[in-house]
Amino acid sequence: MSLQNLNTTDPFADEGDPLAQTADVGSEKHYLHIRIQQRNGRKTLTTLQGLPKEYDPKKLLKAFKKEFACNGTVVEDTEMGEVIQLQGDQRVKISNFLVENGMDKSTIKVHGF
Repeated sequence: MSLQNLNTTDPFADEGDPLAQTADVGSEKHYLHIRIQQRNGRKTLTTLQGLPKEYDPKKLLKAFKKEFACNGTVVEDTEMGEVIQLQGDQRVKISNFLVENGMDKSTIKVHGF
């Protein structure tokens, strides 16, 4: 008597990952992502990524810092490019600021809890 179902095989070894081919999903429309990250205790960090090339992140950061009375920085990420980080929960303020200054509301995605 031999048990055939005890052989260990990788079910994805031959086929490959079917989700790996979805890299171009959303490429027809460029989205601007606004996210919030939890830091220590009640401290939060707001990130803005996916900024189009025609916008200067340093000038935008300067305007955000002056308008929202918070501190921030521009961080270079290998995958996402330049990411703007601001102290505190500034998601709604950033979204409203960008819409008031000519950005299309349908291209802005606000994430977070």
